[in-house]
Amino acid sequence: MDTIWQPELIAGQGPKYRAVVATIRDGIEKGALQVGDKLPPVRDLAWKLSITPGTVARAYTILTDEGALQAEVGRGTFVAPPRAARVSDAPIEIDVIPHSTEEDSDQYNVSLFSPHLPCVGQDKLIRHLMAEVAANPPSGIMHYPSRDSARPARRAVLRWLEGTPLGPLGEKDIVLCHGGQNGILMILQSILEGRKPTVLIEELAYPGFRRAAEMLRADVVPVPMDAEGIIPDALEAAVRAHDAQVLCTSPEVHNPTGGFTPVARREEIAKIARQYDVQIVEDDCYRMGVNRAPSYRMLAPERGWYVSSIAKTVTPALRLGFAIAPEGKWSVLRRTAEHSFFGLATPLSDLAALLLVHPQIDDLTRETRRAFNKYVQSAVNILGGHDLSWREDVPFLWLRLPMGWRAGAFCQAAEAVGVQIRSAEEFVCRDARAPHAVRMAVNAGVSIGSFEAAMTRLCQLLDNPPEQISV
Repeated sequence: MDTIWQPELIAGQGPKYRAVVATIRDGIEKGALQVGDKLPPVRDLAWKLSITPGTVARAYTILTDEGALQAEVGRGTFVAPPRAARVSDAPIEIDVIPHSTEEDSDQYNVSLFSPHLPCVGQDKLIRHLMAEVAANPPSGIMHYPSRDSARPARRAVLRWLEGTPLGPLGEKDIVLCHGGQNGILMILQSILEGRKPTVLIEELAYPGFRRAAEMLRADVVPVPMDAEGIIPDALEAAVRAHDAQVLCTSPEVHNPTGGFTPVARREEIAKIARQYDVQIVEDDCYRMGVNRAPSYRMLAPERGWYVSSIAKTVTPALRLGFAIAPEGKWSVLRRTAEHSFFGLATPLSDLAALLLVHPQIDDLTRETRRAFNKYVQSAVNILGGHDLSWREDVPFLWLRLPMGWRAGAFCQAAEAVGVQIRSAEEFVCRDARAPHAVRMAVNAGVSIGSFEAAMTRLCQLLDNPPEQISV
């Protein structure tokens, strides 16, 4: 039932959100708020206390993160029952504010440019392990990185990749890199030959493919696609017309549409690549769940390159990624890394060796997926009446705009109401025509209420397109 709790006006020094947190805690401790009581909606409590909705939303988020409250999609925020300590709690207890120090940072302006991971305990674990590495760094702090010093980290990556259908794989095959984008660049550096090579990408593709290829002075050619990914006949035509050396693709989680390339289509693509001696670079950074089909490294072990990272499952802050060459070509990729930056900083590789095999890490990644799914479901509940593509285990959604909206105009209108999204134009080559669509990444770093409010504002825009469309 709804609570009859009626807090008084917030006063005193210090940030107001802390005063709200203290007031709610006090209400719970003194029995004014009982388990299961529903708290007032953010805006109602803000009006009652004469403060901003962002201040209340931030207080609710802090109390939800610590387990005092629980938020239920479509129902509201309730006093949570007592529970045992989270499995993710690390031995070090540090008072951390989950959002920035600006009170309204997560209430009105919500960035959906890139996925923002929720804090489910990985922050505490990483701080604990960083302290452990700092106290006794296994690789020391006075030496250059080396193949030997990074061996424990490579073994940890092997453990991390267990169950991924990559074909025969050993510790020596793993090359550590500074995130997935760095891995893509290293792979292209290892492959491309000649004065003006050609790289093929999907006609809608992760912009990092294009940027890495252009940095290496390669021509970039888009290949038409359908709901299952790259169209094989179009791929063969592009290879023959441009004498392409490399195909870059994201078959498990296509960025930006969230699509999936089934195994039969992958086999057709691998056959064409083998026939024309084209290398295949697979970006698997957005996959959060289990693989649904074999990787290209398994389907075409002599030409399948693979790159992934922990940016979408643990944290993007560490810039920890890993690249894998086709069977027997690991030395080429490793030499590229060593000639570029010698190797990861030894404290980072020491941290990776502990983090990726830690007993808590599997539970933390499951909690991250569960949290993302909660936000995705909220977005679908609000925007489901429109042409929306989504998957429970993918931290972004693809929205095809209704008649009356163009992508650029819709992004501008969205930003005017405090929501930042990406236009389809960012995912096509510069001279290509983009569909009237946008990508919305899940920002699980803001409260679920703030996220739902952002989705509601987008829905209102979709339902009210401009009367005149600029040509």
